[in-house]
This record gives sequence, structure tokens and C-alpha cells, in this order.
Amino acid sequence: MFAAQSGPAATAPDLIASVGDALNVFDFEGVARTKLPAWHWAWMSNGAEDGGTIRANREGFEHYQLRARRLVDVSKTDTSTTLFGKTWETPIFLCPVSGHRMYNPQGELATARAAKAKKHLQMLSTMTTTPVEEVNAARGEPVWFQLYTRPEWAQTRELVKRVEAAGCPALVFTVDLLGGRNTELFSRVQQRNQQQCASCHKGNPLTDLTNRPMVNALASSPDSKPEISTPTWEYIKRLKDTTSMKILVKGIVTREDAELAMQHGVDGVFVSNHGGRADNTVRSTIDCVPDVVAGVKGRAPVFVDSGFRRGSDIFKALALGATAVGVGRPYIWGLTSFGQEGVETVLDILRRELQLVMRQSGVTSIKGITKNHIAALPGWR
Repeated sequence: MFAAQSGPAATAPDLIASVGDALNVFDFEGVARTKLPAWHWAWMSNGAEDGGTIRANREGFEHYQLRARRLVDVSKTDTSTTLFGKTWETPIFLCPVSGHRMYNPQGELATARAAKAKKHLQMLSTMTTTPVEEVNAARGEPVWFQLYTRPEWAQTRELVKRVEAAGCPALVFTVDLLGGRNTELFSRVQQRNQQQCASCHKGNPLTDLTNRPMVNALASSPDSKPEISTPTWEYIKRLKDTTSMKILVKGIVTREDAELAMQHGVDGVFVSNHGGRADNTVRSTIDCVPDVVAGVKGRAPVFVDSGFRRGSDIFKALALGATAVGVGRPYIWGLTSFGQEGVETVLDILRRELQLVMRQSGVTSIKGITKNHIAALPGWR
């Protein structure tokens, strides 16, 4: 079985039996691990090379301490935030994660129903195992769509147009995998389980890796030619000329690229390293937030994900200037463990923890969270 990297490993006697037993999101990790085949667990939990960036994402939060304030009336706290004119009850959103049906038969539909019940923003992966139209119906409103470009521009355009027609208001262009990645830990598990994997996935509509409806539906034209290079900043213009959806870029980790994103008319920037799966920088996203915020200079919202597990993690990112914070693996642990109810409970826990930290810090609104509420460790910033 693949070794967990992202949180305290739970022994069998410690596993929770129901969502009501969960004290934090890590309680779902151990349950999820016992329910998944080795291959599925490896795919979800692995990172680039030896997982150093996954570890860095968690360790980065230790670089910042909370500065608690006293004797402030915190009997009422407002966690709402506004994104592109729409107000959400919380700045916590569900990151795009591929293949939800690998973890639960209801897949993205269970996640969408949980997002609807708890009123959270949801983003859907290009590699979804459920069509966007069905996810939107389950969510009760259109989700944001995460875009992986296709080898042919005609197919990318077709995908974008389908998503736009489905009513999705925002397109999240992911750029942190364009150079490839080295997921050696996953590859090692795959080598040891090839026969078992083949028998599990072949012909199974829920787990077959070829079951990617958004990609499989794309037409292939004999006149189309593959892109001769990987996308550059000029690709943003292509997307903006193709759709009226908001265009966001996911995978920005430096001030320089944040400034270039603004110069090219991007509507929002995501600080992300794909949960430690994309690169080998061993640099946490929480440590990248100040640089990206400085590059954006208030011209667009700044989103961040990768490694967030606690309400205090979320609070620190907001204090450093992030607009909203995403979680991926935690809600997938919940989905795997207890389906829709598991996802809902993960969101409840994170919201409760965020509210607790706000009260401890003497803050009554998201807008009230500032740099004055955290202190960087000496010598760090």
C-alpha cells in the first residue's frame, strides 16, 4: 500500500466509523486509504519525485504565526466574500480534481450536491468522469471549469465553447503541467499492480480511465494539426477571443508571472503547484502568495490552493492577501470515505475552524483579515 504523505497516518483502531466522529479533515484520510485500491490511493496522494513539494506545502504554514487580539466583540462573524460580483458564504472553494468516480460511484455528482448543500464554489476538472451539464444540474448552478489544453487548438476551442454553452462563468486555465512531471512514487506502485489495475479498469464504466466524457466527445478533424509548441502568454489572447467567460490562470507562483498575467488581461490568478504534484520546486504555495499578490497589485482576485488542511491555514493565506482558498485532497478523502456526507462534513469542519481562528484573532469579517494578524518567523520574510 502506498504511504500517506499529507497528514497523520491513522491506525485501524483510530479510524472513524461515521462523519460525526471526525474532529478534523485528517480523520477522513485513514478511512479513504482503507477503501481504495493501492493504485487509486497512489494516484490521489502522490507528488512529484519524492513528494518534497507536498511536504513543503504543509511545512510552509509553520513560517507564519497568528497574532491573537483580545477584548473584541466577536459574537458575530461574517465569512462571506465576493468574486466577480457574486457573494459566497465562505472563501473556501472545491478545487478541480480529476476522476471522482475513481473514489466513489456517484463521483462528481456527490461532490456537486455537497457544494450545493453547503453553498460553496466548485470547480470541475477537464478530466471529469461526469459531463459538465450533469454536474451543473446537480450543483443547481454552473460550476467553474478548469481547462487542460488539447493538442489541437480546434479541440480546445470546441471544449471551451461547450463549457460556455453550459453556462460556466469562469475558465481556469491550468499551466503548471505544461512542462510535464515526474510522479515516480505513483509509477512505482503502478509497476507493482499492473495486472490488478488492468482487471479493475477494463470495461468498468466507473473506474475505466478512458471514461473522460468531456475529452472523449471532442471531434477530430483530418485537417487539424497538432500545436507545434507548448502554450505561451499569447495563448491567453486566443482564449479571450474565443469566450466571454472570465479567464483565470492556475499555477502562478512568482511575482514576474503574476505581472505578466495582468499585462495579458487575465481576470484572476491561482497560486498553485497542483498540490505538490506538478513540480519539484519544494516551495510551498503559502510562501508564494506574497510575491503573487505583489505582482497582481489589487487588479484581480488571487486564489490559492495546495496543502490547505486547517482553518488556520486558510486564515494565514487570507492575511497574506489571497482572496479565496481551495482544497482538493481533503474533500476527496471525505468523498471516498462517506460520499456526499463526507464532502459536506469536510467543508463544515474547515468553515468552523476558520470562524474559530477569526474569533481568536479578533476579526469579524473576511475583509478584516490583514497582515497585522500574522507574524512571519524571524529571518523568513
